[in-house]
Amino acid sequence: MSAPIIIVGAGLAGLRTAEELRRAGYEGRLVMLGDESRLPYDRPPLSKQFVRGETDDTTLRPVEFFEEKSIELRLGVAASGVDTAARRLRLADGDVLDYSHLIIATGLRPRRLPGLPDLAGVHVLRDHADAAGLRGDVTGASKALVIGAGFIGCEVAASFRASGLEVVLVEPQPTPLASVLGEQVGALVARMHREEGVDLRCGVGLDTLLADADGRVAGARLADGSEVGADLVVVGVGSRPAIDWLTDSGVALADPADGGGVLADEVGRTSAENVWTVGDVAAWRHDTGKQARVEHWTNAGEQAKLLACALLGAEPPTAARVPYFWSDQYDVKIQALGTPSAADDVVVVSDDGRKFLAYYSREGALTGVVGAGMTAQVMKARAKVAAAVPVADLLATT
Repeated sequence: MSAPIIIVGAGLAGLRTAEELRRAGYEGRLVMLGDESRLPYDRPPLSKQFVRGETDDTTLRPVEFFEEKSIELRLGVAASGVDTAARRLRLADGDVLDYSHLIIATGLRPRRLPGLPDLAGVHVLRDHADAAGLRGDVTGASKALVIGAGFIGCEVAASFRASGLEVVLVEPQPTPLASVLGEQVGALVARMHREEGVDLRCGVGLDTLLADADGRVAGARLADGSEVGADLVVVGVGSRPAIDWLTDSGVALADPADGGGVLADEVGRTSAENVWTVGDVAAWRHDTGKQARVEHWTNAGEQAKLLACALLGAEPPTAARVPYFWSDQYDVKIQALGTPSAADDVVVVSDDGRKFLAYYSREGALTGVVGAGMTAQVMKARAKVAAAVPVADLLATT
C-alpha cells in the first residue's frame, strides 16, 4: 500500500485541506492527526456562545463525514518529529508513519505571562478544554479580570458582561486592538466597551496576581501600583505557532521576531520536499513578497484550496483573494476587509456613536475597510480593496 498524505493538525485548516484534496480528486489514503481527542471543531464560538452557555457543541463535521470521505482520523496523539529525507513522521505515542506528502496544520498555542503564580481561576483560551474550564468558573464568579484587549480579550470581556459579571479589561497599549487596527479605530472599540460597563484600563500592564488563602486568584496588582479584585482571570496576550516538534527537521521556520511559523511559498510549499503548511501556523509568501502568517478563519479555507490544487497539479482558483476577518462583541460585528494596519492612514467616514466605518490606506491606495455594525457597507467594498483604488476617489463619493 502506498504511503498516505498525512495532515498534522485536526483543526479548521487541516479539515478544510482534507476536504479540498478529496474535492480536487485525490482518492488515495488520507490521514489526519490531532493532539486533542475531539473531532475537529470551530474555535470562534468558544470565546462567545460556548463560554456564555448558549451552545455545547461546535463540531465542524460528524464522524460519519470522515467515514464517507475515507479520511483516517487519529485523535489524541501529537507529532513529535519528522525525518523529511526518509519521509517519516514520529508520533508522541512512539509510532512512526511513512508519508507521501506531509501537511503541517498544527495552529497556535496561547502565550502565557512568565513569573505569575499558579493559581486556580486563571485561564487562557485556545482549545475546547480551555473553554470548558473557563465556562465552569464563570458560573460562580462575580468579578473578572481580562488581561489583554486583543480580539480574544475583547470578545471574552463582552461575553462576561453578557453573563452579568463585573469586568476589568487591562491593556498595556493605548487602546484595544491598537497593534492591529491602530489607535483611532481602537478608541472607538474602547468607547463601546466602556458604554457596556467594562472598566477598561489602557496604558498599564500586569505586575502580579493576588491569591486568597485557598490558592485561588483574588485579584491583581497592576504595573501602576493599583489593585483590582477578581475571582476569575483570563490571560489573552496572543499566541505562538505550534512548531516545537519541527526542531532539527530541516523545515525552514520564520524568525519569532517576525511572527514565527513555517515558511512557505504562495501555495504552501515549504523548504522540505513534499512538505506543505496551511492555516495559522503557516507563513505563506504574499503578493508583496513578504512571508507572514494570517490568523483568520476565512484564510484557512482559501489556503486549503490553493494547497490542494498545487499538491495535485490541478488548476488553482484565479479569483482575487481579499483577506477578511470579523469579531462579534456585544450586539456589534466588527469586520475587516483587506490588510488594514496600525501604520496605515485612517479615515473614519461614518460614526453614529456605536457603529462606524473606516478606510485604511498606504500612499493613497486603499488597503482595507473596517466597520462595526455596518456589514453591507464593508462587504460592498471588496472589489475596491482588491483593486487598491485611490482612497481620495472613495472620499469624494462618500
